[in-house]
Amino acid sequence: MLRPQTKEIGEIGPTSGEPEAVQVWDTGIRVFHWLLAGAVSVSLATGFFDPILWLRWHLVSGCTIAALVFFRLVWGFFGTRHARFADFAYPFSEVVRHARNLAARRPARFVGHNPLGSLMVFTVLLVLAAMVGTGIVVLGGFVKEGPLAPFTRFTTGRAVLEVHETLAWFILAMVVAHLAGVAAESLLTRENLVLSMLTGRKQGGAPVSPEIRGAPRVTAVIVLGGVALVTAGVMALANLPPYGVPPAELDPEWKLQCGACHFAYPPSLVPASVWDGMFADLKHHFGRADATLGPELEARLKAYADANSAEHWDTLPAHVFRVRDPADPGRLTATPFWRRRHREIPKPVFNSPKVAGNFNCNACHHDAETGRFAPQAIAIPPEAEAGQGAAADGGSTQSASP
Repeated sequence: MLRPQTKEIGEIGPTSGEPEAVQVWDTGIRVFHWLLAGAVSVSLATGFFDPILWLRWHLVSGCTIAALVFFRLVWGFFGTRHARFADFAYPFSEVVRHARNLAARRPARFVGHNPLGSLMVFTVLLVLAAMVGTGIVVLGGFVKEGPLAPFTRFTTGRAVLEVHETLAWFILAMVVAHLAGVAAESLLTRENLVLSMLTGRKQGGAPVSPEIRGAPRVTAVIVLGGVALVTAGVMALANLPPYGVPPAELDPEWKLQCGACHFAYPPSLVPASVWDGMFADLKHHFGRADATLGPELEARLKAYADANSAEHWDTLPAHVFRVRDPADPGRLTATPFWRRRHREIPKPVFNSPKVAGNFNCNACHHDAETGRFAPQAIAIPPEAEAGQGAAADGGSTQSASP
């Protein structure tokens, strides 16, 4: 069984002259380290700044983190000596002693991970695994995507989102602590630890005996096999309908009548009480037009709206748009959520010919008709972003519909 190397490097190296550089970190560890640093950076940046707008890259970085953590767990049993968990599974007393020595500015130098570094490795792997797990739950309940979408309620996803965000702040704090620790160790031991993670070599005298070789083929089989199984499972679950997302398309008559004047809003964006009020006064539809259709057709479309209103859906839009503006409950663009999410979009974008008003959701949300409004389906027309055809100052962007 491997034992953690607890001696100072100076005690095991040559007794005179410059200490000999020895290979400590294998290629797998070095590639893992830098890929993980990049993936975590992307994940934190996209998550903190705008996880909805940057969801695609947030998911890519999350999947990368999951694959890297899985690789590291396998390599921790089949890797080279200093990559194996058994090599740096220090007792807690050693961690405390090393921390005291570091505070006293006389830390021991270690061939592989020092006790504090080993604690960081285990904690990071645990927290990242928890972040991936909570992220999958959030994706399933909040966005209705991913392998857990068929089984996860929106309220569950929203609750777990708070845990996911807390873990993100914890990881950020650990990154800062890690960088500080590396800087302190490098200064006190006069060894460039960043360079050692690039070259894999440390100033440490003769290699530790016995030398343990890794098993890259076994690791590759386990990792690739695990990734293949997970991918197959995710694809199978992706074929199941998400929880609380009815598969029905818009009623053709609804689409025809509503779409004659504006974008045909899915009934799931509006609570039943608002639909009731709207149908009760179609003659003065938003104070602009007579939208009466005849008693039979109105009754059928009202029944369709009530049966597919926001209360019957479990999507993010259905939940957030239930909170209406008391002064203007019928207008979607008056809701607090809509205003908050669109407050940074300039007026010329809404007034451009490609958008033609803030009520035309389908101009930028290419799945608007489904009621899903997935973040990946958002794309502002380039002409609108460039300001081509922008309306004159003071141009109206008032909505003429929900």
